[in-house]
Amino acid sequence: MTKVNSNPQMLAEVFAVLKPDQRIQPVPLTPEIYTNLNADFAGFKNHVLISSHEFSEDWSSWERHPAGDELVMLLSGSATLVLRTDDGDRPIDITEPGSYVIVPRNTWHTARVSQATRMLFVTPGEGTENVEEP
Repeated sequence: MTKVNSNPQMLAEVFAVLKPDQRIQPVPLTPEIYTNLNADFAGFKNHVLISSHEFSEDWSSWERHPAGDELVMLLSGSATLVLRTDDGDRPIDITEPGSYVIVPRNTWHTARVSQATRMLFVTPGEGTENVEEP
C-alpha cells in the first residue's frame, strides 16, 4: 500500500526533487540547499528540481542548465526573462499568471522585475552554472 502524506507543503518552503525513478522527495529550503542537493542526489544527475521563488528586484546573475530545458512559470507579478542567443539578448515579457517560458538547454538567462514577482521553476539541475555576466 502506498503511504500518503496528508500534510500539504508550501513550495516556497519545501522544494520537490523529481528523482530518476519518477518519485518526488520533498527537500526543506535552507541556506545550504543547493550545495546539499548536489551532495544528496549524486550531483543531481537525472534529477529535476521543482521550486518557487519570489523576487522583488532583478536577478543578480545569469544561469544556464546543460542537462535540459527549464520551464519558468509566472505565478504572480510580472517579469521579463532575458535569454542570451547567438543573435543577442532576447527579452520575453511574462505578465499573466499561469503563462510560462521554456528556456532551451544551455541558454544563458536572467530575469528583470519591476514589482514583487513569484515564479515556479522546473529545472534540470545537473551542471547548472551561474555567472555575473556570460
